[in-house]
Amino acid sequence: MRDRVPCTYILASAPRGTLYIGVTSDLAERAWQHRNNLTPGFTSKHRIHRLVWFETHDTMDAAITREKRLKAWRRLWKLQLIESMNQYWRDLYPDLI
Repeated sequence: MRDRVPCTYILASAPRGTLYIGVTSDLAERAWQHRNNLTPGFTSKHRIHRLVWFETHDTMDAAITREKRLKAWRRLWKLQLIESMNQYWRDLYPDLI
């Protein structure tokens, strides 16, 4: 069993494509669920599977607070945040497994 680590993450349909912001305590499992369309809704409807950004937190409350703040950001700020860590929009999921 993997350690549970609170994370805030961003998925994208393609570089600079449709974005999804989420929070989880098991990023590898949650990203796998999104990739395999196991969660009906926005990500499966819009084919948003590429993990392009994430950060870990000490507590789930901190991760949720960050998620809410990111969702309120302008799109440009989100793009800049992603590109500051992942300039080429590489899918980070393979690094997790």
